[in-house]
Parts: sequence; C-alpha cells; structure tokens
Amino acid sequence: MSTSRFDVVVVGAGIIGLATARELQRRRPGSRVAVVDKEAAPGAHQTSHSSGVVHRGVYYAPGSLKAQLCVEGAAALLAYCDERGIPILRCGKVVVATSADELPRLEELHRRSLANGVPRAELIGQDRLRELEPHVAGVRALHSPETAVVDFARVAAAYADDVRTAGGELLLGREVIGLSQRRAAALVETTVGDLEAERVVVCGGVHADRLAGLTGAPPEPRIVPFRGDYLRLRPERRHLVRGLVYPVPDPAFPFLGIHTTARPDGDVWLGPNAVLAFAREGYRRRDVSLRDVRDALRAPGFRRLARGHWRLGLDEMVRDLSTRRFVAAARKLLPELDVADVLPGPSGIRAQALAVDGTLLDDFVFHESEGVVHVRNAPSPGATSSLAIARVIADRV
Repeated sequence: MSTSRFDVVVVGAGIIGLATARELQRRRPGSRVAVVDKEAAPGAHQTSHSSGVVHRGVYYAPGSLKAQLCVEGAAALLAYCDERGIPILRCGKVVVATSADELPRLEELHRRSLANGVPRAELIGQDRLRELEPHVAGVRALHSPETAVVDFARVAAAYADDVRTAGGELLLGREVIGLSQRRAAALVETTVGDLEAERVVVCGGVHADRLAGLTGAPPEPRIVPFRGDYLRLRPERRHLVRGLVYPVPDPAFPFLGIHTTARPDGDVWLGPNAVLAFAREGYRRRDVSLRDVRDALRAPGFRRLARGHWRLGLDEMVRDLSTRRFVAAARKLLPELDVADVLPGPSGIRAQALAVDGTLLDDFVFHESEGVVHVRNAPSPGATSSLAIARVIADRV
C-alpha cells in the first residue's frame, strides 16, 4: 500500500484539530495538510456533545493558559461565528451565591474575572438578579453579560470547510495505529494506509494519552473520561430560565455543578452531573469498555482520586440514577422546579487529564515527543478557546 505525503498531518478531527489545521494553512498557504480521524464525520465526540457555552474566563487562575486562551479564543470565536453566519445566543450568565458562606468564593471569581479581562463582568445584588432571572434564588451573583452559546458542531463543520477550501484533506474513517519517526519525517500508520509528514499534531481528545504512548511519551497525564448527563426543561417551563445560571463551584470538586444552559434552538438544558464513564466513548449508562475500565483502575492517579473523593463520586452516581435527586440539586437555584418539569436530555464525555498524584489537571497541557506536538489536556473551555489554542500549537509546529 502506498504512503501519502504531507507537510503536516493533524490527528483528530474535533474542533481543536480542525482549528489547528486551519491555522497552519493560514500561515503557510499552499502547504499540504491532512486531518485524519477514525470517525466518518468531523467533530463526532466531545465537539458535538458539548453544551455550546462560549466561556469568557470567569473561573480560571490568572496567568494560566486557560485564562489567557479562553479570553482570546472567545472573542475570536464569536467574531468567526458572526462572519460565517453561525447563530449566537447572547444570553449572558449569572453565577449565583445562594447563601452567605458562598460569598467569599463568589468574590474570588469576581477578582479572577477582573484579572483575566472578562468583558463587563460585575457583582450584582438580589434586585438586579431578579431583573435578569426572575425565577432564580440567590443572595448575590456574578454577571457575565457577554457569555454566549453556539452550536460547536456547526463551528467545527465551518472549520472543516475552511480546511478543504484551502486545499487540505479530511481523511476520515481511518484509525491511527502507529506514530514513529522515519528518517527526516514522521510516519502515521492508519488502518487505511500510511501517511508521511514533516510535522504531526495530535489532538486526540479522550484518546490523547494512548496516542501519545505510540511515540514513547510518558503515560502521565492519563485521560479519565467523565460522563455528563443533562435533563431538558419541558417547553412550557422554559420561561423559568432566560440564560445561563450557574452555582458557585465547590472547590472540593473539579466541576461546575448543576446549571442551566439556554440553547440557540430554544431548548433549555439542566446539568450536567459528572460521573466516571465506563467507556471513553460511552454516552449511555450501559456503555462499558473492559479495556477502558481496566486502564482506569490500573492508573495510580485514579486510585488516589477515588480514595480522596469517593463520597462525592458516590453522590454523583446516585444523582445520575435518580431524576428526583438531580432535580433537587437544581432546585437550589430554581425553587419552582419540579420533577414533572423535566425530560431526558443528551450526554457528553469530558476528557480530563489526571496526574499521578490523583489531581485533575486544571490547565491546558501541550508537549512534544519525537517531533510530534501533543494536546494532552484540553477540556472546557477547549472548544471556546479553539482558535487561540490553534495559534499556540501552530507556533510550536
């Protein structure tokens, strides 16, 4: 079987891989760029299972890559959507403190927002909160009026069109099974023939650690897949929410908690929870991969994480199985909510990198191994930051 040759091969046709290919073509017009993915369509996993929130940088530690690239990326992404005619729901967001003991954490989020340059972020009182979200209970809130929602699957499709228009190739339905150096080039072995390239970029999402392992890179950080399930508000109850309503995050748990997401199509999602997925591409509770479970249980970092957070993990699993418990958690923000107000919703998988000491990595992680640039950790706000992340990766390439 013949070997196809390119200047750059990007492994992974998710939103970050496509943004990276697009950026490389913009810098070097006429270069031969290919994006390879095992799925039959681009953006098949995290990209198309995302809530679509365009974050503005409220949560992230000042000076971190997440803070910098989220703020830059959000502005670039919204401008791109305007240019391409992709609908944007400019609904804004409130992070709501429901008790006095949450106020110090809310004020810290405000300090971070100011340090990160989040546009027009401000602390508001109960009266202003009632104006914005009449059915939400809270004593104070952080308002981010320029937080928005888009359909990331449509964004990824537009990036893919840009890649094709610039002469790039999308090589879909090809699983990568080998990555190695051969003379002055890299060899990408796939199930449908080999590819040779001067440079390779791996944007592997939930498979980032395994793909890195093909080049001899260290196994850490490992990817641990967390499934997030949503409920949907019945159409007649959508008036309970106007935009994005979030709780003040619990510092003991590395997720944002049950919140509301208004969608561009008029739908309103409630969630997600965060439970360990028993398959890296397991969007249903019954999806189980013995290999994925075995790899998670063998990882020393996962065992340390489980020992330290087993109560929180158990609570999440119980809530995942009980709509009543799920709604009860959301009722903290929406007191009028009832079990009869919700319908089953979608699910997604978050590819979260885990350090050997059991901590979930709280920043983007990129590195090189054997001439290959790897994206090792790019969970939320990865999609928001896709254009900015692409610039960072292109600099490294």
